[in-house]
Amino acid sequence: MVLLHVLFEHAAGYALFAVKEVEEIGMLLPQVEQSVLNLGKFSSVIKLSAFFPFKSAQGALENINAVSEGVVHADLKLFLETNLPSGGKKKAMLGVSDAKLGAALQEELNLSIQTGGVVAEVLRGVRLHFHSLVKGLTAQAASKAQLGLGHSYSRAKVKFNVNRADNMIIQSIALLDQLDKDINTFSMRVREWYGYHFPELIKIVNDNSTYCKLAKLIGNRKELSEEMLEAIEEITMDSGKAQAILDASRSSMGMDISPIDLINIESFSSRVVSLTEYRQGLSEYLRSKMGQVAPNLAALIGEVVGARLISHAGSLTNLAKYPASTVQILGAEKALFRALKTRGNTPKYGLIFHSTFIGRAAAKNKGRISRYLANKCTIASRIDCFSDVPTSVFGDKLRDQVEERLAFYETGDAPRKNLDVMKEAVAQASEVAAEIKRKLEKKEKKKKKREKRKLEALSTAEGDDEEKANGEAEENVDSIKKKKKKKPAAEEEPEDEGVLTNGVDEATPSKKKKKRKIDTVEAEPEADVTQAEKKKKKKKKKAEEEDE
Repeated sequence: MVLLHVLFEHAAGYALFAVKEVEEIGMLLPQVEQSVLNLGKFSSVIKLSAFFPFKSAQGALENINAVSEGVVHADLKLFLETNLPSGGKKKAMLGVSDAKLGAALQEELNLSIQTGGVVAEVLRGVRLHFHSLVKGLTAQAASKAQLGLGHSYSRAKVKFNVNRADNMIIQSIALLDQLDKDINTFSMRVREWYGYHFPELIKIVNDNSTYCKLAKLIGNRKELSEEMLEAIEEITMDSGKAQAILDASRSSMGMDISPIDLINIESFSSRVVSLTEYRQGLSEYLRSKMGQVAPNLAALIGEVVGARLISHAGSLTNLAKYPASTVQILGAEKALFRALKTRGNTPKYGLIFHSTFIGRAAAKNKGRISRYLANKCTIASRIDCFSDVPTSVFGDKLRDQVEERLAFYETGDAPRKNLDVMKEAVAQASEVAAEIKRKLEKKEKKKKKREKRKLEALSTAEGDDEEKANGEAEENVDSIKKKKKKKPAAEEEPEDEGVLTNGVDEATPSKKKKKRKIDTVEAEPEADVTQAEKKKKKKKKKAEEEDE
């Protein structure tokens, strides 16, 4: 009889379940499906034999990453070796949900592995009633563990270098195409709208953005004078055109326009001008982003075409996985399937047709150069995708090879061998990568020095604050002591005054300050006595004068 054990990987840990009556279960699959939903029946079928909880969230993430990649982690190996029965009459069979992990376990532990069928149904029941089968694990705790591990697992999978994000290129090239369409439609609307007032301007100025700038500048054509000639010349960058616009405004056949309509036309044309300026900024951003993400592809085929290839493939990694034959017709899927359906000629090129190489080639060589260019594009995309330090050395060398191939088709000059070119490219790329690493190391050292200076400045500032606080505390203590000393001195002063008023001549004070205070106290009663005597004399004089 075979003893079946089922391995279940949960966010909380590994669980090993022993399945009872394997033969009956194998015979009665529909009954197993019904018993899965009922916990009572299902618990009679299986029994928890061992549970290994993860010690930390980091450990759980490492184990789940290993399981998803089909690798046997050390924790899983130890868990199975300690808990699976070895030897005896009954042979142990392990049921696993993932066939890739099962193959790895079979190689690592020499176990008989079973996947699918009964094992899938049993694992479905275990997944449904896991929190009830493991003691001490609640449904809330299990859901929290699943949520936390799910977030960390997704974060680890999505984590990438921010500077090499190809999805920004996908969005920017899509926005660039949309802006081109919108600017064209809006500028045609401005041409039609302003053309009622100044129809001759359409024939003189062909560029859409220039026309919108002129419509915003001129406004009412009747107010156009020679003073505005310099401003028009700055926009058109042509003195002849500026003079032609001025002459046409004087003899224009256009209708008169109201100020309100002019205001609307000017505001709309200013919007179109701002959109064109934004488009230029976006193209610069795309160029810099392609230089960071796919420098070799950008150097070989151009930033815009390379960005369109990445966008059509979905990502740089997907483009790197494509063979050269797929890259060659990428973007011409409709033509390909129509040709396959009608048994016609398949397309020779797709998005790579927009590169300059195919346009420069002769008609008979267009297919050959597109195939060669697609081959070089796959090499460049793979180098960009899997290289640690992005450099444009390989892209420049591959571009030179395409140029040589074009010259070979036209003149017959033999191009250099690919091996020699790649040797030169590898030597140059290693030098450039070393320089970039040195620069990065210098930047890191500078950052560390700045951080150290900041920390030192903060520590010195804290020390100064502490010293100030200590000094203030000492000053407060000194002032309190001085106040305490002054209080007994103030208490002694009234006693001295009492002694003096009683007429006792005791020279007890020992300090000069006390003597000064005593002198002032003595002088005050004498002044009071002299004033009283003067008042009495005045009263006597008045009384004598009244008697007379």
